[in-house]
Amino acid sequence: MGVIVGPHVIDAGASLLSVLVSPVPVAAGFPSPAQDYFDGRIDLNEHLIKDITSTYVVRVSGESMEGAGISDGDELIVNRALEPVDGSVVVAVLDGELTIQRLRITATGVVLQAENPAFPDIRVPALSDLSIWGVATRCLHHV
Repeated sequence: MGVIVGPHVIDAGASLLSVLVSPVPVAAGFPSPAQDYFDGRIDLNEHLIKDITSTYVVRVSGESMEGAGISDGDELIVNRALEPVDGSVVVAVLDGELTIQRLRITATGVVLQAENPAFPDIRVPALSDLSIWGVATRCLHHV
């Protein structure tokens, strides 16, 4: 299971990152003529975070979500204010244990679905204590 290793609070007074942005897209196939200048700065807070007061960064541990592009060691941006819906990637607390899974709400109950066939889905028993801690909105994937 993908387990988080301690959420980190994003300080509302600090900027995550302001970086230079290229004015043109960069080809991922055949090269295009090089652009040797940048068009200014982009504030990643504006693009990655909708509500800084309810947003956390968690580090993923495990490989159960690889099919969703979430790998061991990646960081997820998680918003605790979002309403989880069927299909959301969530940080769930099941009987006191944290896990990152895809939330499936079915006619027969709730399933925490792995995105790796090597890991079983977790069918949540009716008497279990399940809490959705937050909804993942972005994955910061290492390349």
